Order: sequence, then C-alpha cells, then structure tokens
Amino acid sequence: MFDKILIANRGEIACRVIRSCKRLGVATVAVYSDADADALHVRMADEKVRIGTAAASDSYLVIDRIVEDARDTGAQAIHPGFGFLSENARFVEALDAAGIVFIGPRPKAIAAMGDKIESKKLAAEAGVSTVPGHIGEIEDADGAIGIARDIGYPVMIKASAGGGGKGMRIARDDEEAREGFRAARSEARSSFGDDRVFIEKYVEEPRHIEIQVLGDQQGNTVYLYERECSIQRRHQKVIEEAPSPFLDAATRAAMGQQAVALARAVDYSSAGTVEFIVDKDRNFYFLEMNTRLQVEHPVTEMITGLDLVEWMIRVAAGESLSFAQDEIKLNGWAVECRVYAEDPLRNFLPSIGRLVDYIEPEAAADVRVDSGVMEGAEISMFYDPMIAKLVTHGPDRGAAIGRMREALDAFYVRGISHNMSFLSAVMAHPRFAEGRLTTNFIAEEFPDGFQGREAGPLEQLHLAAVAAVLSRMSGERDTGGGGSDELVVLLDRAPQPVTIGETGDGGWLVRGAEAEVIVEGRWSPGDPLFRGAVDGVPAVVQVDARGVGHQLTHDGASVHALVLRPRLAELFALMPVKLPPDLSRFLLSPMPGLLVSLAVEVGQTVKAGQELAVVEAMKMENLLRADADGKVAVIHAKAGDSLAVDQPIIEFEDDT
Repeated sequence: MFDKILIANRGEIACRVIRSCKRLGVATVAVYSDADADALHVRMADEKVRIGTAAASDSYLVIDRIVEDARDTGAQAIHPGFGFLSENARFVEALDAAGIVFIGPRPKAIAAMGDKIESKKLAAEAGVSTVPGHIGEIEDADGAIGIARDIGYPVMIKASAGGGGKGMRIARDDEEAREGFRAARSEARSSFGDDRVFIEKYVEEPRHIEIQVLGDQQGNTVYLYERECSIQRRHQKVIEEAPSPFLDAATRAAMGQQAVALARAVDYSSAGTVEFIVDKDRNFYFLEMNTRLQVEHPVTEMITGLDLVEWMIRVAAGESLSFAQDEIKLNGWAVECRVYAEDPLRNFLPSIGRLVDYIEPEAAADVRVDSGVMEGAEISMFYDPMIAKLVTHGPDRGAAIGRMREALDAFYVRGISHNMSFLSAVMAHPRFAEGRLTTNFIAEEFPDGFQGREAGPLEQLHLAAVAAVLSRMSGERDTGGGGSDELVVLLDRAPQPVTIGETGDGGWLVRGAEAEVIVEGRWSPGDPLFRGAVDGVPAVVQVDARGVGHQLTHDGASVHALVLRPRLAELFALMPVKLPPDLSRFLLSPMPGLLVSLAVEVGQTVKAGQELAVVEAMKMENLLRADADGKVAVIHAKAGDSLAVDQPIIEFEDDT
C-alpha cells in the first residue's frame, strides 16, 4: 500500500478520494489553483500545493507541474479523479518516466478507449454491439452534412476526445448538422484541446445505461451491475440510479459480459465504465468507455457495498481482486441526484456566487452527500457547476425515491441558483416513478422548459397549514393574527381561509374549507427548516423570510405565504401589484460569464434568429440570437467583459 497519494483534481471528487485515503491510513496531497485556495479539499488534505491561476489550462491541466509537485512532496502515486487529466495517456507516461504510480489504467487502455473513434473499432473487433455511424475523421461542415445524409437523420455529432456531455450535438437536418459540427468542434477544442468529431446514428427513445467494470493487474475483471443514466440535460447526466428499472436479468448479463470482454481486450486494470445506448426493445449498442472513475459511482457503491476508490488504489498498488463475479451481490436500490449551481428556470444555465447558506441533509446509512463545498464557499465560473451529489438507498426503487424526496427537502442552499426544485419535480413525476425513462425525458416532459412545480390542492392546504403554525410559533408578529383562531393564509395572494387550534399533545389542528390537517414539529423564527409531520407523514419545509410572510418550499413546489386576520386579508386584496420593468428592448446576459464575442455594431439592422453574441461560463458556450428584427442602438458591453446574470449587453431602438 502507498504511504502518500497526490490528488490531481479538485472539488467533490478530491474530497471523495481523501475520505477513502484517510480510512486506508494513506496521507494525501491536495493541489489547488488560486480560485481554490480556501476550498474544502485543500482543508481536508494532509498537505497542499499551489499549481497556478484560476484557469484550468494554467493549473489542473499542466502535466509537468503536477508531476514535479508529486516528486517534491514525496507522493508515490497520483489519483486523477475524473475530468482534467484522468483520461490523458501522456500524463500517465510522464508519471511512468518519473517513477510515480498512476491510480488508473495503463496508457494503452486510455489511448485506445479514450479516443471514441478508435474505441468503436476495438469494440467491434471484441464482438461488442455498436451504433451505426462514421468513425473516421471529418474535415469540414460540408463533409459532416454528407456523412449525416448517408447515415440518415437524426444523427449525433460527438467530440472524439470528449466526455461529460461536452462537444455533443443532435442534428435532424442539414442546417443543424452544419451548426452542430461547428459548435461541437469549438466546444471540444476549448474543453479537451482536440477538435476531432465523429457522427453516428441517433437512437430514438434511447436509454443511457452503463456498466461498471473493475479489473486488476493479474487479469481478473468483473462487472458491478449497471447504472441507469437517462435523465440528462444538454447530454449531461442529472439523475442516476442502480440498478436500471428497465433491464431484465438476461440483458443485464449480456451487457456485463460484453463490457468485461471489451475491458479484457485492452488489458484494462482499475475502475472503468462501458456506456451503452439501449432502445425500447432492449437492444443495446456500445457508446464509449470511460477509463476513469465516474461521477455517478456512488450508486454502484451503495448497491454492492464496495468502495471503488479503495479498489482503484489497491489495484494500482498491485493487489488482486478479492472477489469473483458470482460473489458480487445486488443489494437494494440507489438513486443519485447531481446538485448543480445552475438555474433550471433559465434552461439550466450556470450560476456563480457565494454559498451564503449551506446545510446538507444529515448523513445516514441510507443518505450520502458527496460534496466539495462548505458554507461561504465560492462557486467559480472556471469549473464545473456541481455543488454536491446526493445519494439515497432503499430496499426497493420506491423507497430510494421516497428517501431522496425527503433528503432534497432537507438540503438548504442559498446565495446562488441551484437545480433542486427541478430534481424534486422529477422525483415526484409519475412517469419517473413508473420508470418510463429515455434521454429525452426532460425535453418531453418539460417542452417549454422547467417553469417550476405547482403544488396541488392538497399540497396547498398542507402548506397553508404549516404557514399558519409557523405564524403561531413566531408569536404572530406583523401578521395581525392576534389570538384569533380564524385566519386567512395567502398563498401567492390566493386566499385559503383556515381555523387553527392546539391538539393538546403539542400539535396543531388546522381546518380548511374542505379538509383538516394535523401539524406537528419544531421551528423557531429564523430557522431555515421546519421539521415535523403533516397528518403523520414526516415533512421538511424550507422557510425563507419574505417581507412579513415566508417563502415555503417543499417537494419542489415553492409558494409565498402570508398569514392575516380575515379583515386584513380583505384590505390586502386591494393593494396594487408592482409590475416588472419592460426590458424587451435589451439583450440580457442569460447567465454570469465571459462575453466571448459580439457579432453586431451600433446602427446595424438585425433579423430574427441572427447571431448577436456568445457568452461562456463553466466551459459552456451560449450563443445569443435576436428574438425579432431590430436596429442596434447601444452596446453596453465589450468582448472580454465579465457579465452578471441579466446584465444588458445590447439595447435596440424602440420601435413604438
């Protein structure tokens, strides 16, 4: 076993590796950029080394510097985490030359499977089912269009060296193929330093299901069941679970055996993932092999009881697997939600800023939080927007989902936008509960984008009841409630008349127009969470002060609640509602980020759909187009400026 390991990564994965190292008694070295100087992984490690400025290209991607830091600190091995240098064969070769062990596969496997073009050739040779497509290099957009026509639309354009949903576009016609080729190459070049792309047939009604493999240096290779990863946005996974609700035993075994055959074909050692696309008839096709630890590995750990980071370290140290395929048992069900710093109401665009409040759900045997942040931490524009991975486990799928809904309610984050309202909405969605998943789930169920989840009538009564109880618990300051049993709860200004009284055993009985609710729990003014039960069902409600009322959030639904006496409620209904200003003449930045380019100038006439500007954040380009015809009056920003969300970029002439 190693004495000291350097972790060539950051954030939650660095913290994750450190936790396994501590359990194994292995000292750790953290590397950090200027943006991460006070990050959690830096605080957790035994040693720390600065490696450069905020940009990944000047810090986490600089091979020579990381190798030198490992040598200087006496680290015997390097764990690459995922992303950055985790699938870079040159990095492994540099470590070999320096006499430092790479905790991962050998360069041969990385080179063979990290290149998606070459990996498809190898997969076919190994007898693995592959998607029809063109696996040679493509020189220009016209060539991409010709190939797409030959394959037949729709097609997927993918970066050869890509991963994490970067450098991927779906094209359904020539125009989309041309634009998708340009965008995929640009994104691949900026994210991976390799602009090669390939094209393959896009499978309709697809499921994204992957097989976790684990191999040692002695030739032993096993698969650790599958993960369902079909809930995606921008081709990046959002929710994962293990096992898949779709596979039967025969398909699971066939996919596992093909994954193992592919791993053996490249002498794979360490943890890796073979990804498949599965159609509605359970036909499966090889997509790619990720020669690294995956973001979603915790769900596999939850159902198998194996620590994949530990086994990566043991394998790198020369140990053999201590178990055979038939000894790996599937225990229950696990679900993972990726908590991102992004705004689901703005098409999941990234959000940056400081975590003013950060409260994780309490860890338990069935609740796990893998995070790399803490209260007060800064979410930077330079890196991936992930805040944490929330994982729950249960004896079956329904129990795991139910536990996840509870845990999401107890996860309180303020200061930046995040996607937990969307995650809760998916968990509560009937189609998700039924397991009818495809990679098109989000587009099909939220065709106009996510607009928030509305509470149903019974949920509204429950929230009104909680609001009335909170009003009593706070001494009814500023509500005009006095000691009256008769109250009106305004939920987003919609009145809910209720009466409230004590039950005699510490609870509250709240009667609405058509039903009554018993509320029990504890809360004090200023607490961000109400913990209790509604009609005997455990409930956590997030509570934020908003004026004299509260914003209540539960199960993905959020309402403003104001508790008043009936007469005050009548008067409040007469109060005017302030309308937001008209900003239709402005092009606003949809997200915080860097203004990469401007395509227009003052006085220029533009047409609807014309490119105006490109804003970039967290390795994602956002192309802004004109919504309507108009003429540019003022340009409020220049290329290279850092923009805040909703900051004006271009102002058009008023045509009224």
